[in-house]
Amino acid sequence: MREGYDFSLYKADAIAGLTVAIVALPLSMALAIASGASPDKGLVTAIIAGFLISFFGGSRVQVGGPTGAFVVVVFNVIAQHGYDGLLIATLMAGLILIAAGVFRIGRLIKFIPHPVVTGFTAGIAVIIASSQVKDFLGLSLENVPSEFVPKWQAYAGAIASVHIATVLVGLGALAVIVALRRFAPKLPGFLIALILTAAVVAFLGLPVDTIGTRFPDMASTIPMPSLPAISWARMVELLPSAFTIAFLAGIEALLSAVVADGMTGSRHRSNQELIGQGIANLGSVAFGGLPATGAIARTATNIKAGAKTPVAGMMHALFILIFVLFASDLMAYVPMAALAAILFVVAWGMCEIDRFIALLRMPNSDRAVLLLTFGLTILVDLTVAIGVGVTLASLLFMARMSETVLLDNGNAADDDDEFHRDELDQRDDLPKGVEVFRISGPVFFGVAGELLDAMRKIGRTPKVIILRMRLVPMLDASGVTMIEEFIEQARVSGAKIILSGVQHQPKEMLVRVGLSGDHAGVFFETDYVAALNLARQLSTITLH
Repeated sequence: MREGYDFSLYKADAIAGLTVAIVALPLSMALAIASGASPDKGLVTAIIAGFLISFFGGSRVQVGGPTGAFVVVVFNVIAQHGYDGLLIATLMAGLILIAAGVFRIGRLIKFIPHPVVTGFTAGIAVIIASSQVKDFLGLSLENVPSEFVPKWQAYAGAIASVHIATVLVGLGALAVIVALRRFAPKLPGFLIALILTAAVVAFLGLPVDTIGTRFPDMASTIPMPSLPAISWARMVELLPSAFTIAFLAGIEALLSAVVADGMTGSRHRSNQELIGQGIANLGSVAFGGLPATGAIARTATNIKAGAKTPVAGMMHALFILIFVLFASDLMAYVPMAALAAILFVVAWGMCEIDRFIALLRMPNSDRAVLLLTFGLTILVDLTVAIGVGVTLASLLFMARMSETVLLDNGNAADDDDEFHRDELDQRDDLPKGVEVFRISGPVFFGVAGELLDAMRKIGRTPKVIILRMRLVPMLDASGVTMIEEFIEQARVSGAKIILSGVQHQPKEMLVRVGLSGDHAGVFFETDYVAALNLARQLSTITLH
């Protein structure tokens, strides 16, 4: 409001809000069903929490609602404690998030190592995809086990009951989504797939499961606000689930906000974002909704559609509300197999297969953290996976640091002398359009975001950036990811990167992810003098 708001901004935000609403509509229903709830719960969450996240959050373009990260936790809480138990856990999670924002704990989220985040996200994706096999194949199963291995044993036992019409509907929806993503990515593939498959099922009278047959008593209006019956015993019983929900909401919201910052060049306020997430979850509970957080895919869609301010996220919620009020009867015709196809695509996106494979090329320690977190998420429990993953990553980091100190002990004095000798005058000879950053010390999961913050603070993108890395003895997987993100952000802005004085271990890690040689605007030089000479040449070419 301080910067002003006019009709041109509103128009851009309204178009972006409508675009995101079209994407969020089928996703909200599919994620709610995968979580063990009815589709209307997902829509209520997208409306109430989506509006509040944009209104109170710390990011200009964040879009929130139900997400895949919650599916496993929500399903288990509903199965063990009922839907009222989920509401109580979500209520406590909202209060935890608000307290975390007030006490400025948002910055601590960055201490979650990257292999842990990738491992549990990929694990959740596998669980989501596994949960949809019954609906996609039309299997005759009354009760599907919640555990991963027994679930697949049940599928194998019921394989003879595959329903051909259901499979064809699911494959048709999947083919439409994949084809549109390949040949017409701007079109809303999820919604088009639902409309086409629903029309085919209704026109041909196919005997397949639909939302109407599965949920005949589904509400078609927004309920009046109310709160579940709360007791001290229930709160104690549900506290672990509340912390898990709060943790997932916080980490996914802040990861989404960081992605948005990279796409827009803006900077979110992490603690305000946590407060906004907390308020949104309290609001969702009041209307009987699910846990909510920032959604990376919907936020990226919002940005690509031209969103300028938080009004876009609020408009997305209002457009979904309009659909619920005036077109909810049409949802009854949506085939369950089509929703399963949507969740297969969502799960594939969550896997981040390229990043997962890149982490498998990392040293054994990072690989062990990734695979252990991935396996525990699937086979044991998400909370256990995160706890074990973070603990193991911390212990391995301490072991790495002890090795680094021993290796560099003999040269420490020389490094310090040179550091102090040119610390004050490293910027004196910089040509126009060249910027220099010095990184001193190990770049690991706890400090991986500092370089991106430093680049944002200069307020402009230079033509050439020199990263002085001679004093960096170690890079871990999160540090490599940060360097990749920094390079990508610079590349999008048209800047070239020169890495000078890279030591053996950091260079080996960068080579593992393909940043070797003069690759796509990235150059390696042996020392700062050579880097400066190359920067003069590159800046002269760029300026002319």
